[in-house]
Amino acid sequence: MAFIAGIQVIHAPASALNNAGMQPGSATENAVVVKALRINGRSYPYVSAQAYRYWLRRTLEQLQPEGWTVAPIFREKKVAYTDANPIEYADDDVFGYMRAPGKSVEAADSRAAFVDATETKETVTRVSPFRVGTLVAMSDGLVQDFGTMSRHEGDPVPHEHQFYRTSLKGMFSIDLGRIGVFTYENRTGFLNLDEVRRQLAETRGLAHDEANRAYRLPDEVRLQRIRALLSAMPVVDGGAKQALHYTDVNPVVVVMAVVRGGNNPFYYTIDGDREGLARPVLEAFQEVGEVWGDQILSPLYIGWVEGYAPEGRQQLEQNLETLQQAYPHGVVLGHPRRVFARLAEELERHPEWLA
Repeated sequence: MAFIAGIQVIHAPASALNNAGMQPGSATENAVVVKALRINGRSYPYVSAQAYRYWLRRTLEQLQPEGWTVAPIFREKKVAYTDANPIEYADDDVFGYMRAPGKSVEAADSRAAFVDATETKETVTRVSPFRVGTLVAMSDGLVQDFGTMSRHEGDPVPHEHQFYRTSLKGMFSIDLGRIGVFTYENRTGFLNLDEVRRQLAETRGLAHDEANRAYRLPDEVRLQRIRALLSAMPVVDGGAKQALHYTDVNPVVVVMAVVRGGNNPFYYTIDGDREGLARPVLEAFQEVGEVWGDQILSPLYIGWVEGYAPEGRQQLEQNLETLQQAYPHGVVLGHPRRVFARLAEELERHPEWLA
């Protein structure tokens, strides 16, 4: 099994990207707080994995790259679910799902509005081949901002909210062997296809791996879906409070490679300085190459935006020749969007990574 494993850094110069709602007992009784971890008496803001996945799915929906299809969403009271059809819809394939048969009249009415809704006779679930970690700030500190609504007669209405300045780091992983491969094992996360969806797989001519209880899309379709995902990650758009704290949430730093197995050895290659900006840990880069070299199948891809923490990119450029020697397939250094594109090109030359 081959995985794309990596880390990414988002820079928040003055931002409130993921909020936790109202703060009870605040002075104005109208205060919004950000999500934050409390460690040793200090607050470290974070962006939840759920929030990031939402940003990415919306970005893919807006970009509509080749091969990407968006599943319809059905709603009944407090339950919402997609069509749970990974054969037809790339986002069901890549992001996973859980869906039980809807028996209520409301559920039937919701699906009736979409003529191609897939009938579900038993609970189907799929573990997401795309995994992402919480993006956690590399420095602590929150600002409590005070404002008023005063465009009316009478007393102003006070309100408060928190924001922060830092860079946030998190891991991600893409299971290349699972995208476009759908199992029907009777266990949670692996009953991707019920009888209705298996019949659809047969009708569409998907390759049937009976020994592993799986159906497989053609490799070209699978590659299209992976390329679509890799094209969206460097241009992801989203985040809360953008009207007040407009923030570019594209990754300013990315470190990634194709590796055997689901381990991610790159987390400690990037650290934070006193200002919360990313800095490369050259000793960690060297050690990862030496220790994990036999598990790394591709070049090491390092994306670093020019102008962001410029000393970090300069260090990498000055030590690039040494790093090249530590990694069996070399190192590619450039802008994050360019290295994502280079990795997508590399996938074309290695169909064995999809096995």
